[in-house]
This record gives sequence, structure tokens and C-alpha cells, in this order.
Amino acid sequence: MNEKKIKLQWIVPILLSFFAMSFCDLVGIGVDRIKGDFHLSDKLAQLIPSAVFLWFLILSIPFGLAQDRIGKRRLLNIGLILTAIGLFIPFIYYSFSTTLIAFGFLGIGNTIVQVSANPLLVDVVPDSKRSSFLSFSQFIKAFGSLVATPLAWFFTSQFGDWKVMFIAFGLLSLSSALWLMFTSINETTSGEKHATFASSFSLLSNKFNLIMVGGIFFVVGIDVGINTNIGQYLFHRFNCAQKLYESGHSIYFLGKMIGTFCGAVILAIFSSRKFLFWSSLAGLLAIVALLIVPNASIALVITFIIGLGFSNIWPLIFSLTIEKSPDHPNEISGLMVMAIFGGAVIPPVMGGLMDKLGPVAGMAVLALCAGYLLFVSFICKSKSKIA
Repeated sequence: MNEKKIKLQWIVPILLSFFAMSFCDLVGIGVDRIKGDFHLSDKLAQLIPSAVFLWFLILSIPFGLAQDRIGKRRLLNIGLILTAIGLFIPFIYYSFSTTLIAFGFLGIGNTIVQVSANPLLVDVVPDSKRSSFLSFSQFIKAFGSLVATPLAWFFTSQFGDWKVMFIAFGLLSLSSALWLMFTSINETTSGEKHATFASSFSLLSNKFNLIMVGGIFFVVGIDVGINTNIGQYLFHRFNCAQKLYESGHSIYFLGKMIGTFCGAVILAIFSSRKFLFWSSLAGLLAIVALLIVPNASIALVITFIIGLGFSNIWPLIFSLTIEKSPDHPNEISGLMVMAIFGGAVIPPVMGGLMDKLGPVAGMAVLALCAGYLLFVSFICKSKSKIA
């Protein structure tokens, strides 16, 4: 069988949708700013990421089934438009209630984008380059996440309002939708046999699939937990100035961006399973180090290493699971994106522990999540004969 050829006219607009996918990471700088604007407790502020990531649990499977019928590209466009609507709301009217509604729209749109963009990218790249391109797509996403905090500072200094960044990102989301609308892509289809709820959830009867879906739950929990809590952790533990503790978001995503770029190169050469093991181990050790470092400067360096360590775990798990079930890409995509619900569960747990027991107790939750990912890597190494 001939391998698919790389066609930039297909790949580039899909990769741009991964930049739009990063907009859900605005919850990080959003928690810091909105918490201050409305004088919220740590626990109440963590309702903001929950408003985003709750929808991944509710809507991922339905959207995974929908794309099996209407197509990945069309569904991706719908997600980009809903993302833009959510981004415009806080600029039009700003209150804690409207920000929850806005981030809800952002979560619904992002659910669609995550469900459709990953399998659509798999459709247009050679099988041998799948892990590499999925890691590079996460590099694009990490870059979008990285610029959120500097843009908030820029718009505050230039216009006196950090929320102008929502308008900028909303326009980018609409531009991405327009480009994709006029791009014709040959998608794989399931033929006459469409995915169903039963066919999706039946895949979880396979222990390997269940463990891997759990891996997505916890890696997203770590990602959102760091993003939404690192600023408050640095502030409460080291009493940092605002600009210093808010820089934790950008430093984390800088680590992710560099890690995904390097991962795209490494995965073109080395085993995905070994890379998953070393990434998980490095991430776990870095989180433990974050809990015991003596000052903010070292904590920021460790935050960068955490971003580096966990940067490729999502695409690795997705790729290895698709490899196990190549005939069910839409069902696997729906299940994986459903597991992003971990981003709605882990941060409130962390916020509650921070309120009651202090910042170290809250961040320690992430070490447990990282321990599970190390377990996943052992499972994958033991499955070296999977086709």
C-alpha cells in the first residue's frame, strides 16, 4: 500500500485550528484576573475551568458520532465559530456570570475542535508520521497558550483592558473557520457502518483502551491544574508580585511548546512507547521538585520542566490508542476528548485543598496524576507487539 503524500494545502489550515484549540487555555490567565476582579476564593475561581471542561464529558461522544455523518471538516468549522462566540462575550459584558457563560461556549466549541481536528490531521498525514505530526500540532497549540499572558499584559498597557485579547483570539478563530471552509479535504469514512454510542463505549471493555482513556483524563488534569493554579501557588507560597506569578503560565507553555517541537523530531526517529515512559518519569520528578523548592525563581524553572515533560503525552496516548483500534478513529477520538473532562475535575480538587490545607497540598494532587501516567507508560511498554 502506498503511503499518503504530505499536502500542505490540507495540513496548514488543520494546524491553524490547533492554534484556535489553545484558546481554552485562556482559563489560566482568566482565573488570575477574574479572581482578582471579583474577589473570589480559590475554590470558586476554579469553577471557570470547570465551565470549560465539563462539556468534554457531556458532548464528546455525541460530536464524535455526528462527525461520522456530517464529516470532520464541517464539524470543525462549527466548533471554531462557537469558540469565537464565547470569546466575544466577556468583551461585550463583563461579570462573573457572563464569564462562566463565555467559557461554557468556549468549552463547547473546543470540544468540537478537539474531537474533529485530531482525526482529520490523521487523515491527511502518512501513517509513519502520525505521532510526529500529532506532536507538532500540540506545538502549535502550546504556542497559542504561550502568548495569552503576554497579550494580556500588552492589551492592559495599550488599552487599559486585558479583555481585548478575547476579541483578537475570536477574530483568529473566525479566520481559521473561513480558511477551512474553502479547503477541500479527502476524509476517511466508515462506509455504511456508522459509529454509535454502543460502538463507542464498547471499546472501553478493552482494558488497554480504558487505561489509555484514563491517561488522557489525568494528563489533562495536570495540564489544566498547572495552568489555573501555578499563579496562585507562586503567590500564596512565595508572595510574588503579580507579573512574576502570572509569568508562570507562559513559562509552563514555553516548556510545552519547546517539548512538542522537539517531540515532533524525536518521534520521527525513536519509539513512541519509550518516549512516553521517559516523559512521564521526568514529569513526575519535576512535580515532586516543585513541592519542595525554596524560592519562586527555582519554582519557575521547575514549571518549565513540567511543561517540557508532559508536552507529548497527549499525542502519544492518542496515537498509540488509534494504533490499537485503527478501524474506530471517530469512536476513539470521542472517548479521548471525553476524558479531557479531567480538566474540570482536578483543578477544583486542587483549589479546595489550597483553601483548606495550603498551596503545597493542592499541588500535590498533580503528583498522584503523574503517577498514573507512569503506570500507563509501563502498560504501553509491555504492549510492544500491538499492531
